[in-house]
Amino acid sequence: MRPDLPEVRASAVALVAVLLLIPFAMLAALMAGGWQPLHELDRDVTDTLHDVAQASPFLTTVMSWLTNIFHPNVFRVAALVLVIWLVRRRARRTAAWVAVTMIAGGLLGGLLKLLFERARPELPDPVSHAIGYAFPSGHALNSVLGVAVLVVVFPRLRWLWIIPPVTALTRVVLGVHWTSDVLAGLLLGAAVPVITLAVFRRFAVRASDRVPDGEPARQR
Repeated sequence: MRPDLPEVRASAVALVAVLLLIPFAMLAALMAGGWQPLHELDRDVTDTLHDVAQASPFLTTVMSWLTNIFHPNVFRVAALVLVIWLVRRRARRTAAWVAVTMIAGGLLGGLLKLLFERARPELPDPVSHAIGYAFPSGHALNSVLGVAVLVVVFPRLRWLWIIPPVTALTRVVLGVHWTSDVLAGLLLGAAVPVITLAVFRRFAVRASDRVPDGEPARQR
């Protein structure tokens, strides 16, 4: 049996997308607009966790290992392997969804970084370093994308959902992202698979409607 995309309701997709994108848009607007309470919260959390990281070298080491294990490239490689496996199983539509979801989400995150150009935290005696802009967090975004495509194809791997929040936490503890960066990454990372899944299922329904009576629809 070939892995296929799950059925989705248009109304449910719309609701989930709104519930994810509205908070993301609000975070982006408040961050870009310099809303003081948000920036103060970001600073307070970062300063507190930075003190904790400096006081505990072991914690810093663990966070560094985790942030590297859950690097965006790890999820991209996993997604590539998944695409190859799906193609070999003749599940080409599902393979295409995985590829489009990972590529679209990654490109969107990169474009938003260039759009907002938010600087990363600057801390005295930092415990870690990262390059590029901060908003949204690429680690958080890609961890959700990677876990989402794996869980959709293999529903028994739902326990993998613990990875994105852990990844987000590592970025803040290491002082390379603000809290609002990782929250935005998590929200956007969850919204993209929902939207692409709805689009692919919509095209699948239209394709099946064009199949003549008596001829089974085949996944392409």
